[in-house]
Amino acid sequence: MRALQYLNKYLKKYFLKLLLGIIITVISRVFSLFAPRLIGESLTAIENYLSNHQGDLAALKSLLLNNIFIIIGATLLSGFFTFLMRQTIINVSRYIEFDLKNEIYSHYQRLTQRFYKNNRTGDLMSRISEDVSKVRMYVGPAIMYSINTATLFICVITLMFNIAPKLSVYTLIPLPLLSITIYKLSKVINARSTIVQEMLSKLSSYTQEIFSGMSVVKSYGLESNTHEKFNAMAQKARGINMNLVEVQAWFFPLMILLIGLSNLIVIFTGGRQYMDGSIEIGVLAEFIIYINMLTWPVAVVGWVTSVVQQAEASQKRINAFLNESVEILNGPGVDLSIRGEIIFKNVTLIYPDTQIKALDNISFVIKKGESLGIIGKVGSGKSSVLNLINRLYDPQYGKILLDNHDIKTFKLDQLRGFIGNVTQNAFLFSESIEDNIKFGKQGASDQEIIEASKKADIHSSIKKFRHGYKTLLGERGLTLSGGQIQRLSIARALIKDPEILLFDDCLSAVDTDTEEKILKNLSEFCQGKTSVIVSHRISSVKDADQIIVLDRGKIIENGTHQKLLDIKGFYFDLFNKQQTEKDI
Repeated sequence: MRALQYLNKYLKKYFLKLLLGIIITVISRVFSLFAPRLIGESLTAIENYLSNHQGDLAALKSLLLNNIFIIIGATLLSGFFTFLMRQTIINVSRYIEFDLKNEIYSHYQRLTQRFYKNNRTGDLMSRISEDVSKVRMYVGPAIMYSINTATLFICVITLMFNIAPKLSVYTLIPLPLLSITIYKLSKVINARSTIVQEMLSKLSSYTQEIFSGMSVVKSYGLESNTHEKFNAMAQKARGINMNLVEVQAWFFPLMILLIGLSNLIVIFTGGRQYMDGSIEIGVLAEFIIYINMLTWPVAVVGWVTSVVQQAEASQKRINAFLNESVEILNGPGVDLSIRGEIIFKNVTLIYPDTQIKALDNISFVIKKGESLGIIGKVGSGKSSVLNLINRLYDPQYGKILLDNHDIKTFKLDQLRGFIGNVTQNAFLFSESIEDNIKFGKQGASDQEIIEASKKADIHSSIKKFRHGYKTLLGERGLTLSGGQIQRLSIARALIKDPEILLFDDCLSAVDTDTEEKILKNLSEFCQGKTSVIVSHRISSVKDADQIIVLDRGKIIENGTHQKLLDIKGFYFDLFNKQQTEKDI
């Protein structure tokens, strides 16, 4: 149970509630023990009256009535405290589930892009949902039934030894066998539970990817192939689950068998002691009731063991992600209003997951209110510059300064609050168009939304939709065209009205006329703001105050549009090529 020790901090947090639950559990079990004792007492009294044919019948009736009322009252109180027990301990498990899910989600948000590149979305979802649910069963029902069983065992066995020590020893003979059986089966369950959870993650990841890429599946006619693969994975998952269930299925029959043996021992040994006159008939009846009272708790031992083993396997998987180090750390914070000057000093970036050198010792300065255009071949490192400004990654060498402060000294939310970012592959949420734009500025007015949409040249397209800005988008904006998605993401960045704007090839899916219109609007909007425009089109960067050309992570040319044309290098050749394509 090493992995489950991680939950100790939550158990300490809710210690008082758990303690109250334990006290209530003990009280509940104590009240449930009234019945066997009183039933045994009543049977002994009846036997004495019938065997001696003497005694006060009225007194016997009074004793029986009193015992009946006490049994009813004790049973009602036991039921009431059992209800309170569930309200305390089960509620604590829900609180812990809530806290654990929030901790995992918060940790997910702090992890870098490398983590998300190396792990599939379905696996992330499985650990925060399925695995946490398994863990909740440990901190709730498993703890509750364990306390319940332990209390009942202690109370019942104590009473049994007080009443008839010799009979108690014979009765409890099957218990060591029970312990050994549980230990052996638990090891197997733990191993198989881990395999089950891993297979569930793979199945979730596969289905999530297929549903997200359904358009690709349909366009290539791969429905039957993907279904066959899913069916094969489902069959394998079923086999793995059946392997686990086969082991779990041994618990209840074995528990019932061992309880049955105890009952036989009570009847045989107790019967002989009764015939010898060593015990009364009431004691024999009392012992039979005690043994049957232990039937469910003993059976629960197996179930609890299974739950704990599954929780251990799940928590181990959760811990694997929670132990992932946060590579991009918050700075102490800088108390100033950002002007927007950005300086790269001998910056080198090597992506840790692939060891690819994306940027190699590059330096440049963007003054406040200036614009920088970045152009180059695919894989030249253009987007990496924006990733560093956003601190999605940190460089291995060199420094990035923002208003002469190391970018690492800013708090992440402070830094990113100054930046409006339009990514290359724009992501839209399954919300309304309005909500997607407001993601850039919470609480934005309708007029602000419309103005941002007009600047991004998407307003007229939105008005054509039946529900206008209230139109709900499909997952990742699948109901929009590529150009509309890009323009909507531009509107989302503009409504934020940030000091720094980053555009990562955000006009690749729009036609030339629309591009020119948007660029004109952006030029007016970006007056006084620092902007970085990454593109493979020279038309998108030609009006920038300065342009750098990247090749294999190095700056091979820099200057204004006209200066770069005069150099007659890579930029000049690319310009002529694109002009020819445009003319054609």
